[in-house]
Amino acid sequence: MPRTYGLTGPISEDLPEEENLIQTRKLLDTMKSYNVYENNLELENRERVVKRLESLFRDWLKEMCIEMNVPKVVTEKVGGKIFPFGSYHLGVHSKGADIDALCVGPGFLERKAFFTSFFAKLKAQKEVKDIQAIEEAYVPVITLSWEGIQIDLVFALLPQRSVPDNLDLLNNSIVKNVVDARCVRSFNGYRVTEEILRLVPNVLNFRVALRAIKLWAKQRNIYSNKLGFLGGVSWAIMVARICQVYPNATASTLVIKFFKIFSMWVWPIPIRLIEVEKCTYNLPFWDTKVNRCDRYHLMPIITPAYPQQNTSVSVSRSTFAILNEEIHRGHAICLEIEQKKAKWSELFEPTDFFKKYQYGLVLTGPPDDHGSHICGRLFAKANGRSDPPAVEWDL
Repeated sequence: MPRTYGLTGPISEDLPEEENLIQTRKLLDTMKSYNVYENNLELENRERVVKRLESLFRDWLKEMCIEMNVPKVVTEKVGGKIFPFGSYHLGVHSKGADIDALCVGPGFLERKAFFTSFFAKLKAQKEVKDIQAIEEAYVPVITLSWEGIQIDLVFALLPQRSVPDNLDLLNNSIVKNVVDARCVRSFNGYRVTEEILRLVPNVLNFRVALRAIKLWAKQRNIYSNKLGFLGGVSWAIMVARICQVYPNATASTLVIKFFKIFSMWVWPIPIRLIEVEKCTYNLPFWDTKVNRCDRYHLMPIITPAYPQQNTSVSVSRSTFAILNEEIHRGHAICLEIEQKKAKWSELFEPTDFFKKYQYGLVLTGPPDDHGSHICGRLFAKANGRSDPPAVEWDL
């Protein structure tokens, strides 16, 4: 029996026809015109930087072992691994995108050392610029630029004395004995990314379709968790679900089906890729039967790794309405593409803020080095342009 992906069987297992292949080629050509793909040299440079970071991380772990006077046999086998995740690991990062990476160390270390000692080691590298440690974030992170590549490093401690090269982070027992919730959240970035790749029938088609959806979302200004829309992991889960129910479809068909399915979706029915195993590890997870507050989420898109979380908690009623409006617009254009009345470039047309909204609020600042206040201005649209500021103030 062929493998079934996802919670349900496929909607269609039809094989692609010649027209589907032609449309996919047109889609690829259109995306290339937006310069979303890196060349081989840029890809090789990213791989080199990740390997260099892992080498530095392993050297640092050995230095910490010597400093802590641990037995020599532990020092020799301490290991250390860096796991890229997010768009880079999915294979859908755009030109100039950052790299998210998980650094895994042995359990006898303290988390604080990563943000002090390793931070200092990174800062001493001549290739590193604009380095910053943000320990108070929901997922603590070190951000830096390595030869122009933006990198975000998160850290997790493995509850054992060494970190082997063949470490399987998808095994739920990895998080069983982790007592620090920050480590669990750091682990889950990679665990979710890897599960998504394992849960799609055709990774290559998934990547092309997801690149198209990411480009569309960015062009339409709805690619942002911080602003109440959807971030990269949400779009990836949604595209992966379409791949599961159309396992043999080409990338162009997957994009068309994406807009068709989600224009009809009855929210707040959640998007899930798999029924996540219910472990009794006492970790907080998304479940409307257990957590009353989860019932009020407008657009639940659930991660496929324990402990499962809703990736779209920041969606508000206003951003939810905008997301639905844009998905319906995409569906209408895709119908015309199928009828050969429109081109793929029309799907990726950028939104015109001043055409769409009559009033706007601009926050600029802080205007001085001390960050003492923020400037703002309220403007009104007139004749397709913004009038001179109607109101200005300092906070």
